[in-house]
Amino acid sequence: MPSPWHSHRTVPSVLCQGPSCPLPSPQPATSDASYARAGITSAQALRDIGPDAAYARLLAHGSRPHFIGYYAMVMGLQGRPWNDCKGAEETALRARFDAIVNAALADDSESLRFHRRPST
Repeated sequence: MPSPWHSHRTVPSVLCQGPSCPLPSPQPATSDASYARAGITSAQALRDIGPDAAYARLLAHGSRPHFIGYYAMVMGLQGRPWNDCKGAEETALRARFDAIVNAALADDSESLRFHRRPST
C-alpha cells in the first residue's frame, strides 16, 4: 500500500530511508536543497532538532514561510497524515508557526517575505 505522503509531499526524500519511513517526501515549497542548506541532512537530524528549530533553520537559510509545509512536517514527525490536525490543535500549531516566522522576521526582516492567509 502506498504511503499517505505520496500525494502531499513536504519533507525531503533524503531524510527518509526505506519504504516504512513516516516522513513525507519533498514538495516544491520545501525541497531537499532547502533542508540541505539548513544543515538538515537526515531524518534523525530532523527528529533530533525538532520541528520548530528545524523550521527556524529553514527560514534562516532562505526558505519562504509556508504554513502547510510546517504543518505537514510536524504531522510527519508524529507519523500522522499531513492533514490530520484540526480545530484547537491546528490553531495552536498556527500560533507556533507564526511565532517562528515572527522571530525570523525580527532577525532578518529584509530577507523574508511573509505570506499569511487572510483571517476569516
